[in-house]
Amino acid sequence: MSAAFNIPAAGATAQPSRFDPVLLALPLLAAIALYGLPFLKTAPNRLLSGKPIYFSALLQGPAWLLVALLAALFVMAFLKPAPAVLWAAVAGSALLVPGFVWLAASQAALLAQIQAPIARTSLASGFWVALAVAALVAADRLQRLKAGRSTRLLVLAPVALAMAWMLSAGWCDELAIMREYASRDQVFWPMVGRHLQIVGTSLALALFVGLPLGWAASRFARVGKSLFPVLNIIQTVPSIALFGLLMAPLGLLAASWPVLGQAGISGVGLVPGVIALVLYSLLPVVRGMVTGLAQVPQSVVEAATGLGMRPASIFWQVEVPLALPVVLAGLRTAAVQAVGLAAVTALIGAGGLGTIMFEGLYANAQDLVLLGVLPIVLIGVLFDAAFSGLIGLATRRQTQDAA
Repeated sequence: MSAAFNIPAAGATAQPSRFDPVLLALPLLAAIALYGLPFLKTAPNRLLSGKPIYFSALLQGPAWLLVALLAALFVMAFLKPAPAVLWAAVAGSALLVPGFVWLAASQAALLAQIQAPIARTSLASGFWVALAVAALVAADRLQRLKAGRSTRLLVLAPVALAMAWMLSAGWCDELAIMREYASRDQVFWPMVGRHLQIVGTSLALALFVGLPLGWAASRFARVGKSLFPVLNIIQTVPSIALFGLLMAPLGLLAASWPVLGQAGISGVGLVPGVIALVLYSLLPVVRGMVTGLAQVPQSVVEAATGLGMRPASIFWQVEVPLALPVVLAGLRTAAVQAVGLAAVTALIGAGGLGTIMFEGLYANAQDLVLLGVLPIVLIGVLFDAAFSGLIGLATRRQTQDAA
């Protein structure tokens, strides 16, 4: 009686899979989402949820190219993962991103010709799932190709330029999110600047306070044992509760010393928001400093001491360069965290993109919420990419110095 399963003998080489499970699952997920979820929603005004428009209803003319690209990605799952196949998958998934945006914008422009001026055509869940799948396919293929940072930028640049061109040319003006932007274009960019001001100020203060604390915690065990429990507790306090805890003492200080109020210190506004973000940022900054200094080889420090270097020179010229990648990793975490938490500071009058987001939540206007959320996500991605580049530079410099 033959066995139901062929079990390879001990020491035998396992046969490679006949298909790529990632490239098989992701296009299939996109197809299911495009078939079962609405691609767009059209509503008589910004407050109503609207009627769904499915991807299948938009399949005419060039829209079939998007189906062909998804089918091609699915077929590539069964091909040998040669570099040419991997690059073809990257190109196909990169084309899908502006393709889906073009299809949604074109349909919104057609509907605008027959709808009332206050009607809205919004991007729906099927669109977002398909867009996310395309991005994941590109990221996975680039990872398998072991593409460097410059190569990834070369892939991203045409997609970003295509999106920027469609936006600047007015192709997307009839989408609901762009209608919301058009009604707030005078205040949108100042709010972006305010958001960056909140994040930048909090990160600068977190570095000013956190790096010395990290150095002290790495040098003196008692400092670390006392400091980290406090920082861990701060991380567990909800942001809104922390804002509330800061409002009363800061308001009292401003009332007791009017000069502080004239300087902008009060229970609401920028100051309590920045203080809260600094407190939240201290843990990753301090831990990054401690971990970075701890992984410096003691033999290197001893060698520098043997050469007659002073403790201060050893710290700045030996320990800091070796610890820099880990310190930057902690700052990277703090920066991305601050970008997201800065939105909540709008609740206490600090301003920023959170103002738009909460205005949309209060009005039950989903596209207005997206107008506030999407730039925050983009800023977070840019911060993450920037610190990733700095970490890479610091690591390469270590390698060169070691060589």
